Amino acid sequence: MSERLAVRKTYKLFIAGAFPRSESGRSYVVNDGKGNFLANASQASRKDARDAVTAARKAFGGWSARTAYNRGQILYRIAEMLEGRRAQFTDELRATGLAKAAANAELDAAIDRWVWYAGWADKLATVTGSANPVAGSFFNFSTPEPTGVVAVIAPDSPLLGLVSVVAPAIVSGNTCVVVASEPAPLPAITLAEVLATSDLPAGVLNVLTGNRAELAPWLASHMDVNAIDLAGTPHDQVKALEQAATGNLKRVLRPAGDDWAATPGTERMTAFLEIKTVWHPVGV
Repeated sequence: MSERLAVRKTYKLFIAGAFPRSESGRSYVVNDGKGNFLANASQASRKDARDAVTAARKAFGGWSARTAYNRGQILYRIAEMLEGRRAQFTDELRATGLAKAAANAELDAAIDRWVWYAGWADKLATVTGSANPVAGSFFNFSTPEPTGVVAVIAPDSPLLGLVSVVAPAIVSGNTCVVVASEPAPLPAITLAEVLATSDLPAGVLNVLTGNRAELAPWLASHMDVNAIDLAGTPHDQVKALEQAATGNLKRVLRPAGDDWAATPGTERMTAFLEIKTVWHPVGV
């Protein structure tokens, strides 16, 4: 009996809930932690980036209109599905050079991170909003609203770092376009497979792989992107991207040397919220 040929996995982009190849037809080589060939990943173009922003904008209205409780349920569902695919994620993390124990620890932390942010979904409004004392016959209160479409340049922590930047962006009702780790993109696309089979609506989170230096300037200058997280951007490129983002006064979150294994605070969630203050007459 002849030996069976293995089915090699094709790593694609994740845009609008589908897995297209790059419209440019390009791919790039991904090596494992020892420098050996691992896979070919799609190399996204600026056209792919525009398509991802269009998908995120289309999804924004429906996602932001969902109840905070429902968004929390969906993020928790992602954690459930990650838990069920432990072997696959552990293998891909080990291929990046992590030891088995370290790969398991990163996967555990990534799962817990989804659960942590899921728990914040219906608490953000209480923590960041307020009823404001004012003089006169008025009731005044402030409430948070999502900024809109958030672009994220992910750090090279291929799973935990990725989750730590995209989960806080979407939990509050924003939609997201993320450029995955360039040297280790495979866990990001496998995560996209989890998203595609969870309850997350198409277009809420779009994943691009490829050259960050090529894609980041287009996302920073895109007039339909409302905020950008530069977490994985080299420091010598930050200033140029901040300048590119001024065209439509984007919110810019600078890289801060985050320890992705540390317990997160609320800063990444509140960075992409806007506060709306409402005045209402009393007794009317």
